[in-house]
Amino acid sequence: MPTAERVDPVAGFRFAIEIGGILQGWFTDCGGLNVTRKTEAHKEGGVNDYVHQLPAGIEYSNVTLKRGIADNSLWDWFQKGLYDGKVERRSVSIILYNQDHTKTKRWNLTDAYPVKWTGPDLRTENSQAAIETLELVHHGMEMTDWTNT
Repeated sequence: MPTAERVDPVAGFRFAIEIGGILQGWFTDCGGLNVTRKTEAHKEGGVNDYVHQLPAGIEYSNVTLKRGIADNSLWDWFQKGLYDGKVERRSVSIILYNQDHTKTKRWNLTDAYPVKWTGPDLRTENSQAAIETLELVHHGMEMTDWTNT
């Protein structure tokens, strides 16, 4: 009887972010890599024991990125279009690395732009790095898996 090849899960703490094809560095947090297939309930006449669930579209969640404040690049991107509504859409990639620093997965966000920027919480009793947060909306996401190539 053939046995399946063992596949170990990848740790989720080694990842980097590319924005507009430029590596922006190592972020501390990335959330919102969610895709939901919406459904539409359809009752069929004369069938009372179930309701058909038909596919009705795809919905992508906003992606949230956090990092220690290093420069103004994320703030500057958010500022574009602040007064004239002409936001700058960019391709964004989240790249996940394995323990030996080889690429394992890549999520590409299409036509992303910032919808929210949050500055750090500043406290005199806190010695942690100052963290900025950028929330992105996008038009779609694709995932590349380097472990099977």
